[in-house]
Amino acid sequence: MTGHPPGPLWTGRASNRVQWVLAAAGAACLALGIELAVDGSWTSGIAPLLMSVVGCLAAGLLILFGTLAFVHVAVTVDSQVLEVRCGHMGLPRRRIPLSEVTSAEFVPRITPQQWGGWGYRWRPEQGTGVIVRRGEGVELRLGDGKLFTVTVDDAENAVRVIRAHLRALAG
Repeated sequence: MTGHPPGPLWTGRASNRVQWVLAAAGAACLALGIELAVDGSWTSGIAPLLMSVVGCLAAGLLILFGTLAFVHVAVTVDSQVLEVRCGHMGLPRRRIPLSEVTSAEFVPRITPQQWGGWGYRWRPEQGTGVIVRRGEGVELRLGDGKLFTVTVDDAENAVRVIRAHLRALAG
């Protein structure tokens, strides 16, 4: 029988239903590319048709997989690490050992506009972030001075658990 390391274990999630609309747009681009490939008119030549098919398929795949990766985020905190998993496959994933964290702050309002959109983001003045929706989140200051932010429900409790583990690691 295995258990988690001593101390509080915290898990949280955040979801963004708007991403499903974008994923549907990606699926529509894929369907259009397939339709063009199967029933496309060859009267104007193969090059324009091939470029249309490849363009639709590429755009559809990029939109579909790019949005599905950030439909939701799952965050887990234990006495050793904070782990962030994105999307249904858990990718991208980020593990931050709490031994590298110097402080944790509750951020009551995070917007995609502050970060340049949804997804895994980097801004020179803000550090790295996983932004899947607007709302509350957790901001970690790492030992090297960098910041990591993630939007997640119940972020205030996450910060309490992280701070408790940081005190235990310091003591």
